[in-house]
Amino acid sequence: MSSRNPGAALDLEWISRVRVNTQAVLKRAQNIQGQKLPKKQWQSAWLLKAVTCIDLTTLSGDDTPSNVHRLCMKAIQPVRRDLLRTMDMHDKGITTAAVCVYPSRVADAVRSLKAANSSLPVASVATGFPAGQTPLESRLQEVRSAVSDGATEIDIVINRMLALTGQWEAMFNEIRQFREACGDAHMKTILAVGELETLSNVYKASMVAMMAGSDFIKTSTGKEAVNATYPVAIVMLRAIRDYFLWTGHKVGFKPAGGIRTAQESLVWLTLIKEELGADWLHPHLFRLGASSLLADIERQIYHEATGQYAAHHELPMA
Repeated sequence: MSSRNPGAALDLEWISRVRVNTQAVLKRAQNIQGQKLPKKQWQSAWLLKAVTCIDLTTLSGDDTPSNVHRLCMKAIQPVRRDLLRTMDMHDKGITTAAVCVYPSRVADAVRSLKAANSSLPVASVATGFPAGQTPLESRLQEVRSAVSDGATEIDIVINRMLALTGQWEAMFNEIRQFREACGDAHMKTILAVGELETLSNVYKASMVAMMAGSDFIKTSTGKEAVNATYPVAIVMLRAIRDYFLWTGHKVGFKPAGGIRTAQESLVWLTLIKEELGADWLHPHLFRLGASSLLADIERQIYHEATGQYAAHHELPMA
């Protein structure tokens, strides 16, 4: 993860003047989707890079200790060992970046990973996920509880009402309190971009979140009607770049929601490399929030290694 972000003073006048050129953003998004992607062994190498950046996630109402345990085991060994051996990557310690669960399942995940002698981070959503509409004190307590149970990364959600009504200072102050409640845990701030209405609001929310001390900014909860899209990502990445040029501090980026195919993961990696550079192509500055993506990546690696497509029973489910 990035070094601790001390936050920055909130310049409300500057924030209020921000405008985004929507047509330019849409043109850039169209361009990135039209680019040629790596093929054959180069594609497999990029897909393994994507695997190491995945926050392997389960956020379902029917989560149990047993399926959280299975998630953790898959995160430790995300690609079949014999497939990794064909690429000479079986001894390189390939794992996902983290596992991500609800606060009530953090202890289960920590227990499973400890029993497997793994130091893989456990991330927890918090602060009234996904809506962020519970009282502030209960949201803060949820963060403290997840950290107490062993979560080392907290994915908080902003109160969208504050963004939609232009209450940027109030939003800044809330995120600062979440930052304090996280203690030594790293904080990813979910903007729920599908509910922010305009790209200008996305840029403003990104900046406020970074100024308030976020280690990462994240597109979505995965529960909104619209989640991680390329236009929104471009705006957030430009905000990250602007913030870095302004402060010298690198903030990470996490798209989440609706990212299901190996091809999509390659587009995301390409976008990050072009917008922010190779420094961001590592788990401490880039994550992919996903639950079903890993299975498709493993299928593509299987095809490259064997020349055949795997039947469903041939690859362990995440």
